[in-house]
Amino acid sequence: MGVFSRFKDIVNANINALLDKAEDPEKMLKLMMQEMEDTLIELKSSCAARMAEKIRLERKISEQQALVSRWQSRARMAIDRNRDDLAREALIEKRKENENLSSLMSDLGSYDAMIKESRDEIGQLEAKLTQARGKLKMLQEKQKAAREADALNRGMNRNTDIHFDNLESRIDRLNAESELNRKSPSADETFRSMEEMEEIERELEELKKGKKE
Repeated sequence: MGVFSRFKDIVNANINALLDKAEDPEKMLKLMMQEMEDTLIELKSSCAARMAEKIRLERKISEQQALVSRWQSRARMAIDRNRDDLAREALIEKRKENENLSSLMSDLGSYDAMIKESRDEIGQLEAKLTQARGKLKMLQEKQKAAREADALNRGMNRNTDIHFDNLESRIDRLNAESELNRKSPSADETFRSMEEMEEIERELEELKKGKKE
């Protein structure tokens, strides 16, 4: 595919629409960015070649202008020496060189237009590449945030499970102590045990409710 066709495809591409259809958006973005960077290199190389050709053309125009001036000077010299025949030939040669000069000047205008077009395309492609880089950065930040949130949730669930297990162990211990002291518990011990059991049961219910949510 030629650079121009590829350039138009890239510039006209809707990045968001392509990402919506992609199974792996990050991979898709990286492939698009690689294509943009490759095309950008080609466009800059082409533009540099045109600029170099323009410089050579300007040098040639300068030489051609000097040649036209030389034939003009020769025509004057011939007239000064009463050589109308030579003056006539000099003017004919001047006319020919002027035609060549006009052709070179027309080519120079074409190169100016091509260079301007190349620079415009480079600017559009660089803007598209900047947009893609921004999309990739945003996507990576979202993925990082999602991973951190997932890790935090796993940590919270693990801490809740540990707390839940500790509560069950306390209940088992209290039940065991209650069994041992069942024969002769004092009224104060009985009430303290009941109060502690009620407090643990409330905390246990809250933890269960939190896990369901």
